[in-house]
Amino acid sequence: MSDRELYRPRILLDGVRYPDMTRLRGYVESGILPEATLAEALRASFETHAGRTAVAGPDGVLSYRELDALTDRFGAALLRLGARPLDRVFFQCGNCQELLIAFLGCLKAGLIPICALAAFRRHEVSYLGNLAEARVHFVQGDDAKFDDVAFAQEMQSEVPSLRLIVQARGERRGNAHHMRALIDAMPLDEARTLLSEVEHDPYQAVVFQLSGGTTGVPKIIPRFQNEYLLNMNAVAAWNGYTAHDVLFMPTPLMHNMNMACFFGPFLLCGATVTVCADIAQATLCGLIREFQPTWYGLAGPIFARVADEMRRADVAARAQRKLIAPKNAAGLSEVLGSPCYHIFGMTEGVIMFARAGDSDYVLAESVGRPVCAADEVRIVHPGTEEEVGEGEIGEAIFRGPYTIAGYYKSEREDVHRFTSDGFYRSGDLMRYELIDGQRYYFFRGRTKDVVDRGGEKINAEELENVINQCPGVLASAVVGMPDPAYGERVCAFIMPREECPPVTLPDLTGFLEAYGIAKFKWPERVEIVPEFPVTASGKLSKVLLRKRIAEKIERERALNPSHE
Repeated sequence: MSDRELYRPRILLDGVRYPDMTRLRGYVESGILPEATLAEALRASFETHAGRTAVAGPDGVLSYRELDALTDRFGAALLRLGARPLDRVFFQCGNCQELLIAFLGCLKAGLIPICALAAFRRHEVSYLGNLAEARVHFVQGDDAKFDDVAFAQEMQSEVPSLRLIVQARGERRGNAHHMRALIDAMPLDEARTLLSEVEHDPYQAVVFQLSGGTTGVPKIIPRFQNEYLLNMNAVAAWNGYTAHDVLFMPTPLMHNMNMACFFGPFLLCGATVTVCADIAQATLCGLIREFQPTWYGLAGPIFARVADEMRRADVAARAQRKLIAPKNAAGLSEVLGSPCYHIFGMTEGVIMFARAGDSDYVLAESVGRPVCAADEVRIVHPGTEEEVGEGEIGEAIFRGPYTIAGYYKSEREDVHRFTSDGFYRSGDLMRYELIDGQRYYFFRGRTKDVVDRGGEKINAEELENVINQCPGVLASAVVGMPDPAYGERVCAFIMPREECPPVTLPDLTGFLEAYGIAKFKWPERVEIVPEFPVTASGKLSKVLLRKRIAEKIERERALNPSHE
């Protein structure tokens, strides 16, 4: 096929930066990058493992055969409803079986999911929906605290391309189509006939992931059929996932980490993915007791909720399970009696893991090595292309078969995000050590201005731009403050306007709610200051602000140790 020879899909999507042709050809001709699609690989796995359990949780169990049929019927139903392959579907739904079915159904139908969060509000949805020209809005429908169907209808006036609303659960409301009704009305034979006409191209975008970003609202990251498949297969091979494994990873399914490193590889292996609609302690502990996971992702507040349950495991169960965490692997391993490995990854590309066989030193301190031999990592002096030596801390820059070439509709800004030879500037600080002839990497912080709240990256500048519009605020500076459960929470330092009463936390959160910004980004503490500390060059020093709030919290805890 002539267009296949060019390593380009037949239809080029406006705003999508496709990979460099020369480098792409090299990856394919060397056998690193498959000329295969994620959609077809998942379908093949569903057929191979038809009798095995694919999804399990409080809402029941689905075999791969059942998951295959449900996803076929839902994907085809969207096409019959008027969606067309390569249309974008805005996902805004919490974890549940319906979310997984809808996501996989979209892949089969050639629709491109925009992997947004249920917590997004008008600020994020209107910007991203218009940027990506989303056609379908998929919402949860049974959130007791927020009418997301009414919200989706409201968004149709702000994002004119959003023609269709589909709700996953609850009683059907407004002009939304109910997912269950769509599936019930679509015969399986007809669904498979419709889907057989969908063309899946290895070089076409398969999902639009989102970046936490450092300027403005999140950026869109196109991931492609064959490189996302490579990413998932490489992780599965690195960690040795098998069809007998069971996953416990209750972070959002739409997060790249869960998708690319956990539930995606698990489904490609024929393993079991546990899914629950809430992360209450009783639900999570019940999930562990009933399904006995073999792989655990312990990010954010999850560990505190399941720690006692996991400690009660017997010797055999402890030996069988493996843990993944972004930090403190040695401590978790000691407390829980099971091996724990660090993970490092970016939605933009490179994934690293430590793994079995690494030394105790590596397991305790390092994030390991990249999962693909073709991943290229350099550590440079920040903002330059000059490499630092072994052991020196610098900015990590990445290039490889599954690292992006650019953000969606962001070519002009991307000039500063990539080096002259195509390495992505991560903004993460690292150093490397040669151990037994291999480079191991050690994470040492970030150069980018974000707050990491339990894995959710909150862009400080985006939040400050909104806070500065709040009445009574002259200027603001957002930083992360230490937190035992989430790692960091948001603290806003505020300089008030003269003759205005100091802005309180309820004042500020009320303003942000009315503005329409996602709740997980809201500051959880306000510090009123007459001025901001500055560096020697006169710039605002967030280093000093972080130090100031960390010391203040430490003093407060010392005075009241029971208040954690």
